[in-house]
Amino acid sequence: MGLGALFGKLFSGSGDAGGPEPAPAVEYNGFTIIAAPLKDGSQFKTAGSISKEIDGELKSVQFIRADNHSDQGSAVTHSESKAQQIIDEQGEGVFKREHV
Repeated sequence: MGLGALFGKLFSGSGDAGGPEPAPAVEYNGFTIIAAPLKDGSQFKTAGSISKEIDGELKSVQFIRADNHSDQGSAVTHSESKAQQIIDEQGEGVFKREHV
């Protein structure tokens, strides 16, 4: 499955297209993380979004990783951890790209 197709599934707005509904939002260092693992066969891929309001404008970026998990709970936990790592490494610079 190509990256475009995966992002399409992740952010199509349909729970059926990408699998389970996103997890509740988590706040981290002023950013909002929404873990949204993708169902891929019997596995779940690490994925989600990072957002933050900057100068009155909501900025958001999506991420997906090749990591696979056998259950949704593990995928949510790992997606949140991966988003925290991205925030720690890139800070607000994360919004300079469409996908990270």
